[in-house]
Amino acid sequence: MRDHREEIIAVTHALDDAGMVPNKSGNVSCRVAGGFAITPAGIPYRELVPSHIVTLPLDAPVTAAEPRPSSEWRMHAAIYRARPDVFAIVHTHSPRATALAAAGRGIPPFHYMIALAGGDVRCVPYATFGTAELAESAVRGLEGRRACLLGNHGVMAIGESLARAHAVAVEVENLAGEYLSMLSAGLVPQLLDDAEIQKVIAKFTAYGRLG
Repeated sequence: MRDHREEIIAVTHALDDAGMVPNKSGNVSCRVAGGFAITPAGIPYRELVPSHIVTLPLDAPVTAAEPRPSSEWRMHAAIYRARPDVFAIVHTHSPRATALAAAGRGIPPFHYMIALAGGDVRCVPYATFGTAELAESAVRGLEGRRACLLGNHGVMAIGESLARAHAVAVEVENLAGEYLSMLSAGLVPQLLDDAEIQKVIAKFTAYGRLG
């Protein structure tokens, strides 16, 4: 059985293969006892080995470490503090979702698969990467959700496991592509109401896809 560091590396490879983290533009973490483990800064995903994964406490300042943790460690820490239900976080710059984020546009509930994200995918305003401001904005965007878009930046996806956080990130990119296709064709999507989204969430939970 793989340990959490090997699982993190496997997710980075899958994201890289899918073109969702161009130029290593993303990060992956999971909760561990006393804190969280996160991908390092500056090391290409294909070169990662378990010893590169950095373990950080949730409530203490990060001191000099080698390798250095991802520049977005504050955002991951803030989410784990605010969301005890979250075990894993996947941050990507997947192209189609990031295009919407660059326009300050979220993803409305036009398809039932958006239930994986907990409902419509909000886009929060831009803040400089690696800052406490961005961390706070991400926490707000994720309230009651498993994904949000970061304005002019990328995607945050969370889950009860690394596999589920990864699945949410993949689905957000898929939905973003479908939404962009509709917009480019001048089509207006028919939106599902909240009652239907909650019904789908309940079905997904019963099938073991959520919760």
